[in-house]
Amino acid sequence: MKRVAIVGSGGVGKSTFADELGRRTGIPVVHLDQRFWKPGWVETPRDAWIDVQREIVAQDSWIVDGNYGGTFNVRFERADTVIILTLPRWRCVFRAVRRSLRHLGHDIQAPGCRERLDFAFYRWVWRYPVDSRPRLDAALEEHGGHLAVIELTTVESMEAFLGHAR
Repeated sequence: MKRVAIVGSGGVGKSTFADELGRRTGIPVVHLDQRFWKPGWVETPRDAWIDVQREIVAQDSWIVDGNYGGTFNVRFERADTVIILTLPRWRCVFRAVRRSLRHLGHDIQAPGCRERLDFAFYRWVWRYPVDSRPRLDAALEEHGGHLAVIELTTVESMEAFLGHAR
């Protein structure tokens, strides 16, 4: 495990999981949200976003957390492992709202992007299994033949996986 893509719904704990996996393995961690969002929640243009990710995945080892389904192929073609974090959607929405309330007005996701109550985001989190998971599954089918795919479906399985990571 040298090039790891961590994906899953908002609020599932991708960034926290990635940071802990990086701490335990010594593999550098990249949070895609920090690279994608510009101050004021301005998106990186698609062509530039693809270039940013290609630069990241050109490295020998990395842990990258984030979805950005339109560019799964960039990460999956270079990754050796994909870790899918899957928790019940009510729990993901709860965690996302709790994060927003806890950090309201502070730059958490990216510099210059103040945390806010974002009902469109919470709706996306709720609908992730229906709207976004099929896109992930299709990308894995198309680009994932060489990948070790690990799906962790409980907090306990995430903790157990991290407990064995080196």
